[in-house]
Amino acid sequence: MTWTPQQAHQWWNQRPLPLGCNFIPSTAINQLDMWQAQSYDPATIERELGFAENLGMNTLRVYLHNLLWEEDPDGFKNRIRHFLQLVEGHRLQALFVLFDSCWNDHPQLGPQPAPRPGVHNSGWLQAPGSRRIHDPESWPALQGYVQDVLTSFQHDPRVLGWDLFNEPTQGGHRDTILPLLTSVFNWAQQVRPDQPLTVALWEQHEPSNTLILERSDIVTFHHYGPADRLEQEIEQLQKHRRPLICSEYMARQEGSTFAACLPVLRRHRVGALNWGLVAGKTNTIFPWNHTGEQPPDLWFHDVLHPDGTPFDPTEVELLRS
Repeated sequence: MTWTPQQAHQWWNQRPLPLGCNFIPSTAINQLDMWQAQSYDPATIERELGFAENLGMNTLRVYLHNLLWEEDPDGFKNRIRHFLQLVEGHRLQALFVLFDSCWNDHPQLGPQPAPRPGVHNSGWLQAPGSRRIHDPESWPALQGYVQDVLTSFQHDPRVLGWDLFNEPTQGGHRDTILPLLTSVFNWAQQVRPDQPLTVALWEQHEPSNTLILERSDIVTFHHYGPADRLEQEIEQLQKHRRPLICSEYMARQEGSTFAACLPVLRRHRVGALNWGLVAGKTNTIFPWNHTGEQPPDLWFHDVLHPDGTPFDPTEVELLRS
């Protein structure tokens, strides 16, 4: 069952306001690169979690992938356990994302491609991808992934929550995603972990937004626009009487900046998770439709250089405050 608004606020009132980022280590180009045994990089993860702690962050939104579980469920869960040990050591919590409709279709295990120079998220992967979305006979493995991972960590206090499907209507799936999205909610609610279940709102789309609002324990959303439009969206979403987390924001060229948006988010007691921490293989310092290999003078996403020095020291001061 979905939590009532009262249950959601009871959970919300027991913790600090979430402040953090969407996290992938700078040495990984995508979810498989982060988690596969041959490329899992605990030294970089440890260092960069330290950067997050030093910025005053308490929450990381972190993407998983179904193929990792399907290949080696025990090994994958052991790496999640190790990651959570590192998270706990830096006084952070993880909001895990299970599926994603963004960027490259047809994910494959094994060595991942090198970044394409100047291309934003050139190697990021959909999960499960269009072939599986259109093949319900392949869904038992997806159900196994959802339910085993949630069952394994359903009481873990280092897990803030479960973001079941990132931007599900992306990737050309607007008209086809609803059956799988409904099933993912069903599978997760059969486990009913201690932590909240959510899917972030990101565009006006029915009937998926109705489903998301009916089945999410807390309301999460993405907003990459200026502060005035962010405040308007917050005021609309407050009508649902549930805790709010903006689980993606901060795109400097779009007018979504820390200086403009963080005061709005804090004033309304909305959790704030910007896109990106350390500039790296995802190339998210480049805008979405960037052309050319030269880094922009104004980074699009990300906060720090790989050595931990800030792109803009005033942003770091604001985060720490």
